[in-house]
Amino acid sequence: MDIAGLIQNYGYLAVAVGTFLEGETILFMAGVAAYRGHLVLPTVMVVGTLASFLGDQLYFYVGRRYGTALLERFPFVQSRAARAKALLDRHHLPLILSIRFLYGLRIAGPIAIGMSGVPWFRFLVLNLMGAVVWAIVIAGAGYGFGQALAYLLGGFDADEAWLLAAILLSGLLWWLFARRRPPASLGK
Repeated sequence: MDIAGLIQNYGYLAVAVGTFLEGETILFMAGVAAYRGHLVLPTVMVVGTLASFLGDQLYFYVGRRYGTALLERFPFVQSRAARAKALLDRHHLPLILSIRFLYGLRIAGPIAIGMSGVPWFRFLVLNLMGAVVWAIVIAGAGYGFGQALAYLLGGFDADEAWLLAAILLSGLLWWLFARRRPPASLGK
């Protein structure tokens, strides 16, 4: 089942689970669904805020309690955790506020912050502030995209609009991913 189908069938539960785990795509699509009348935008934002906040609090606790053991067990996360820690050492306030906006650091970031010396209450407050901003921005962007799509497509029905939105979003994600890959070395 695709993301649009998950949102249509499971509504706010899909938004909660998706934003707890990772979330940008599902929150964006929930914003589109809110524009289409399938969900209510303020509720999408509240669910996205709470689930994202709770997810990052859990990851922070995991980092605080089990961080070193996890890094030894899952070496593929070490580079992301090291990147998050290096950023954290230099800029912990803006990093905690924006960690959920940084590609590839949504889970590793709070784990690395948990492994650092940042007090739990400071993380809790900054994490809540970041979650509120993130949910409003991403769900609002989805809502605006749904509105723009409806304006541009006019006569299409909902299924066609969902399909086009999924195709456009997939293309955007592929383009962003392709830009992040290092170029292949020449002559080797």
